[in-house]
This record gives sequence, structure tokens and C-alpha cells, in this order.
Amino acid sequence: MTADLKLGINVGYWQRDPDDQTDTVLAAERLGYHAVFTAEAYGSDAFTPLAWYAARTSTIKLGTAVTQMSARTPAATAMHALTLDALSGGRMILGLGASGPQVVEGWYGQPFPKPLARTREYLDIVRQVWRREEPVSSDGPHYPLPYPGGAGLGKPLKSIVHPLRPEIPVYLGAEGPKNVALAAEITQGWLPLFVDPSQIEPVFGGSLAGRAPGFEIAATVTTIVTDDLASALEFAKIPLAFYIGGMGAKDRNFHLDMIGRLGYAEQASRVQELFLSGDRAAAVKAVPDELADSISLLGPIGRIRERLQLWRDSPVTTLLLAGVRDEPTLRELRDAVLG
Repeated sequence: MTADLKLGINVGYWQRDPDDQTDTVLAAERLGYHAVFTAEAYGSDAFTPLAWYAARTSTIKLGTAVTQMSARTPAATAMHALTLDALSGGRMILGLGASGPQVVEGWYGQPFPKPLARTREYLDIVRQVWRREEPVSSDGPHYPLPYPGGAGLGKPLKSIVHPLRPEIPVYLGAEGPKNVALAAEITQGWLPLFVDPSQIEPVFGGSLAGRAPGFEIAATVTTIVTDDLASALEFAKIPLAFYIGGMGAKDRNFHLDMIGRLGYAEQASRVQELFLSGDRAAAVKAVPDELADSISLLGPIGRIRERLQLWRDSPVTTLLLAGVRDEPTLRELRDAVLG
């Protein structure tokens, strides 16, 4: 159980012009929101919008949910994070994720196998860069440093910049039990997606058993304040259908597997089938109402206020509200969560 929930926003991907959410981020900062998180898939990157918002704010924490490991070498990610951390006065939270084989191999042209081992090795290098205790090297099979080939002239190097902080908080985007356990073992937080608060302990309790005191669980939650619950449910189903159907290969989709662990394996398979057949409207309709409702905060503010107790009774420490843009609604939700 979480005594006091922190509150943040997840503005997601930057997708098209104009998609500048500076006004939303500034409103969240004025209202005392803890953090703003950005995302990336296979279009815009997560760091550039975050830097844009960092330049216009002064107190709100700045996180990625998530930066994809295959998009950058460990050293490049460490450089991005330490630079933004310094420019923002120590507000950076690095959210990392392995993504899935469809994106990793189809978009980035990198091998996907052994994501847990790759994550462990990747983060070790990132932290070597930040700590700046000695030249960075790694004898791992995934990211060997120096590179064992090429011109043969590579040598271990140390960052020419002294990071503002030698330890930047790292959260891991994870859906499978083993990956969640890895987050609890080697990072400061877990970034769950599509999570039912009442299912966290039954499904992931064992994976989270090794987490240290202060471990953060920052859950992204689709949030729609409206008197029209039916319309809110239909809207909340859209990202579910997209992730279940399109964000992964047919035979290896971690989002589909996650929904199956919540008790909707048969329905999720049907959603995927419809989506991949090209009938996206039917795929959205096939998402069960109870699933969309359980992982979201939907409906009138009174109903949302009541359903917040499910999150307070869970191990979640931060709610990252997704889909809210206007200041009055942000204020209303703040008062419901923090008041």
C-alpha cells in the first residue's frame, strides 16, 4: 500500500506539428505535479521534447517512459541523460526499455535476443559513464568496449564532462515477471504500462520482492474526466487495441502477453486477430470494457475519486496521467489525488 501517491503526467510521443504540450507541462508544474514523462517508439525521440520542456520549467522532474536501448549505444544514452540532467539542475529520470523484436530488429537493425542480459550490461556501462571513476570498459558480449575489431585503435575513455550527479535515477519499462524482477534488482523504479492496480501483487508480487526501500513504481494511466463513461471507455480502448495488435510481432507481443496475465488472454488474441486483419475499428470494440476500465481512470470526478483507492491500496507510488491537457482538469485531478 502507498500512503501518499505522487502525481505526474505522461505526454507520450511527439507525433506531428503542432504537438507542443508546453502549456500542459507548465500547468502541471504550477499545480505541483511531481514529473513529466515523454516516450518514443518509431517516430519521434524521447529526449528532444523533454529538453524542450526542461528549458521552460524549473522544478518538475523530467523522465523518459521509455528510451529504447537499441536506439542508442549505452554511452550515447549516458551522454543524453547527463547533459539534460545538468542543464535542468538535476531533474532527470532515465526510463529505459528493451522494446520488442519487431521494433528492435525491424527499425533499429539490432539483434533482440537476450534482452535481460543486454539490459544489465547496458546499464552497467551507463553508470560507469556517470560515475567517472575510471575509463569505461566492458567485456560483455553485447556492448564490448573498446570495440574488438575495426581499426584496432579503440581504448577505454572517460567522459570529458563531470556529470552533475554520479547517480541519475533509472526506471525500467517492463512487462514480463523476469524483467520486473530485474528492475527491482538493479534500478530505482519500474514503469508499468496497462496495469490493473488490484493485480500487481498477485501477478508481480514475487518479482518485486527484492526491491529496495524507496523503489518507485510509476504507472502510466489513461485518464479521462467526463460524464460520458461509455465514450471514455471507447477512447481508452484505442491504445490498448494498438499495442495488443500492432506493437509487436504476431507470435511475440509482450503487450498481448501482459494482458493475458491480467486474465484476458482469449480476448486479447481476438483483438490482435482483428487488428492484424486490418479491421482496427472492430479490434477497438473487441477490447473488454472491464479491462479498459481496470487500468484507467475514467468518468466523472466523483467516480475517479472512488477508484483512486484501488491505486492507493497497491504498491504504485506515482500515477502518470495520460491524456489530460487542460489546467482545470489537471487541478481537479490533483485535488482528487493529493487533496
